[in-house]
Amino acid sequence: MALPLVAIVGRPNVGKSALFNRILGERRAIVDPMAGLTRDRLYAESEWRGRRFTIVDTAGLVLGKDRDEVPAQRELRRRMEEQSRLAIDEADLVLFVLDVREGLTAVDRDIAELLRRSRTQGGARDGKSTRTPVLVVANKADGRGRELLAHEFYELGLGDPWVISALHGTGSGDLLDAVVERLPPPRPEVVDDQVAGRIAILGRPNVGKSSLLNAVIGDERSLVTAEPGTTRDPVDTRITFAGKHLLLIDTAGIRRHGLTRGVEQYSLLRGLRAMERADVGIVVIDAKDGISAQDVHIAGYVVEAGRGLVLALNKWDLLTPEEKEEKVWRRRIRDQLNFAPWAPVSYISAKTGQRVTQPLAVALKVIEERHRRVATPELNRWLRSVLGQRDTPSRKGRQVRVLYATQAEATTPTFVFFVNEPELVHFSYRRFLETQLRQAFGFEGTSIRLVFRRRGEEP
Repeated sequence: MALPLVAIVGRPNVGKSALFNRILGERRAIVDPMAGLTRDRLYAESEWRGRRFTIVDTAGLVLGKDRDEVPAQRELRRRMEEQSRLAIDEADLVLFVLDVREGLTAVDRDIAELLRRSRTQGGARDGKSTRTPVLVVANKADGRGRELLAHEFYELGLGDPWVISALHGTGSGDLLDAVVERLPPPRPEVVDDQVAGRIAILGRPNVGKSSLLNAVIGDERSLVTAEPGTTRDPVDTRITFAGKHLLLIDTAGIRRHGLTRGVEQYSLLRGLRAMERADVGIVVIDAKDGISAQDVHIAGYVVEAGRGLVLALNKWDLLTPEEKEEKVWRRRIRDQLNFAPWAPVSYISAKTGQRVTQPLAVALKVIEERHRRVATPELNRWLRSVLGQRDTPSRKGRQVRVLYATQAEATTPTFVFFVNEPELVHFSYRRFLETQLRQAFGFEGTSIRLVFRRRGEEP
């Protein structure tokens, strides 16, 4: 199910990231936190009063700075305009953040003008003309009387300002109430019983996502039917591969004319949103460049989303024989993607066609692994066999006792362990159980969830 998207926009230093973190801090955890993933929280699911939504910090999505970038006011305004246009295009609701201490600035007015035009012109969503709701957020109202300074924001013509302090949390609950009241209902996922799986092709710019997709589509063993997407969604392509009907979610061909700098962070955003609909993400990596921080970043999102992960090292044909040493690559992947040692790797060249369908074949196997079920008696026989291999965690005389386990009904393979002290189960013991579980039952290429609860709690 595609969740509504809330975008936080505004000029630098008004507190966008602080508001982003505050909203995440206000949420109730939907799943147990996954250890081992270290990254900036730029894009995340949140929940308020039973409504789930996705929130994005538009500033945080800038993953790097150009060396020749100069802090000129004109350049700043151009970038803010481009970023705001992109946010408006993607979002179901916009939080326009301003600083009550500094008051209105020229850049604030420029962004407000873009937002007003958006509200007037509307957008094409599901064939209907709609308006993107905008909430004006008067931030940094940290002291007495600060809220009075927000009166000048009325002149923007975007409605009443919501006066808050993202740093201290003042007013954040009322703001979130307003957010969920204005969100559209979630778009239900169209269930197609004929589709064996949905696969998203992800990766940073220029690694060969489009080339891989075109090579797969052009393969003589693939039968292709175009599936039109909406103006905001990646284009889907239905193919028949190895006798299975698959939906390929193309996140590569979304660059639009006239938008260059700033587009790639939203290309990434669209790719990440595509994971909401996918079973498996194929992350394409430029083998010539090596594994970059952004590659790790994207793979981390796939894992945290609870999806299957396949790594496709592209441009293999450009490497020298010495550079093609697979043992070296496996060590690099183990070191840099240590949160997903279970992810299968394909070495391909989309340009020459070398092993180009292998990632798809591997993804099919991963989809099968995601459907694997372990009967409760078999799971508990395994559990008894591994409990004696390592002491359970303990602290101050209290020791974890693992009572029994069961596999829950979930899209991501999820195992619930009933214990006496869930809070004492630390990351290393989770990793131990996950490793043993994979060795016994498989689940190659897919994320799995381990949840620890007290006896009597619902799985």
